[in-house]
Amino acid sequence: MSDALHPIRMIDVGTKPVTLRTARASARLRAAPETIRRIHAGALEKGDAIAVARLAAITAAKRTSDVVPLCHPLPLDAVEATVGFAGPDAVVIETVVRATARTGVEMEALVAASAAALAIYDMCKSIDPGMTIEQVRLEAKSGGTRGDFSRAGSPGHT
Repeated sequence: MSDALHPIRMIDVGTKPVTLRTARASARLRAAPETIRRIHAGALEKGDAIAVARLAAITAAKRTSDVVPLCHPLPLDAVEATVGFAGPDAVVIETVVRATARTGVEMEALVAASAAALAIYDMCKSIDPGMTIEQVRLEAKSGGTRGDFSRAGSPGHT
């Protein structure tokens, strides 16, 4: 295949205005109720899955340009990660990323949510290999010239 048929390029954001950019993403991990109980109780062999998931989210957001080839490396102002429970069989992760930059932080928020779910999966895989990671999605974004986005019905939308 020719590069002319499939051009790849990082977008030039040099002339875009520097503005406050915010993105919120979420992910859901489904597991057996006993696995969820153990996550909630902090009773896993590897330790506190919630704390590890939050650290994984923060680390992943800061390293997004290392794993998503066309993302710009960004100095992030803040990364927040929360882990909650939805019924007897699900963990819900929400991440919020903020930066004062020329490009958005949607990918950083999505990578953070994904990494948090993967960290929990890693900590529980020996007791529940049937877990699934579902619904990794952008919930909201603000800042920039393309306007704001908020998924209808998402909790706490901006």
